[in-house]
Amino acid sequence: MASDWTSPSEDVDAALLEAKIKALREEHRALDQALQALQETAPYDQIGLMRLKRRKLALKDEIAHWEDQLTPDIIA
Repeated sequence: MASDWTSPSEDVDAALLEAKIKALREEHRALDQALQALQETAPYDQIGLMRLKRRKLALKDEIAHWEDQLTPDIIA
């Protein structure tokens, strides 16, 4: 969270990013549960299944993007 090198506005930005990441992770988990439920019912909707999987992958990419924003760029 907050450290010596961050300003108050950076702390707020980090908190907002963490809240956004948390919401995206919750949506990702919900999609995972929806996928499992859809796969358990036969016959299941192949197109719907593909859409859910695509959305889940997009969420994973978005989560990774926002997590990268939280990590400061350190030139070593």
